[in-house]
Amino acid sequence: MKFYEITFSPTGGTKKAADILSRGLSEEILEIDLCDRNADFSKVVLDEDDIALIAVPSYGGRVPQTAIDRFRTVAGKNARAILVCVYGNRAYDNTLAELMDVSCKAGFRPIAAVAALAEHSIARKVAAGRPDAEDETRLKAMAVQIYEKIVSKDTAVPPIPGKIPENPGHSMPGMAPNATSDCVKCGLCAEKCPVGAIDPVSMNPNNEKCISCMRCISICPVGAKKLGRVFTSLGGVALGVLCANRKECELFL
Repeated sequence: MKFYEITFSPTGGTKKAADILSRGLSEEILEIDLCDRNADFSKVVLDEDDIALIAVPSYGGRVPQTAIDRFRTVAGKNARAILVCVYGNRAYDNTLAELMDVSCKAGFRPIAAVAALAEHSIARKVAAGRPDAEDETRLKAMAVQIYEKIVSKDTAVPPIPGKIPENPGHSMPGMAPNATSDCVKCGLCAEKCPVGAIDPVSMNPNNEKCISCMRCISICPVGAKKLGRVFTSLGGVALGVLCANRKECELFL
């Protein structure tokens, strides 16, 4: 039996939550990074005895379209799956339901699902520092419960909230970060962009290709990638109101 951790985590929050769960389930983890635009995911073929933890961020309550497109080429081969959606303290809406549908169509058998928290990828002050120590404690306890279900060979499908959207996938155009005068042209953002949307010379994005994942902002070594001030200010205020109350990680078995 092999344990796979399949993640789409542009800014790292989803990966951090997935890692906490994975370490509680297996000592040997095969990592598949759906953000790698150069990878051939059709070569990822699991067996029925394998287990996969599949983790994605919630984009407007949906699974990111890029993650869906790449995950669809993975061959689940009836492997068991633990579904994880990570959101920035607003709501995950239909993300888990959509991830359930996508994973089943890719040949996986979901046996557990988790909704976890991480720092909001756009309004960074929202859920700042999450998953924090309290989240880690909760996620570790959830990993124990999931492990017990795996050992018991219980393959019951977990009751997942939300509904399956008619059109799969979600994109968030119109929020492409630009390079400021502080940019040192190191090229890291262009190299690491999940969809290759950044010009390697100007370091500015192709607005039509950008998926607003905010990876370029999170990895820029000099903080030279920025969203417009008006959007950042107004968006932060609106999200601050919507996300005022702390939400907690949830487990569905």
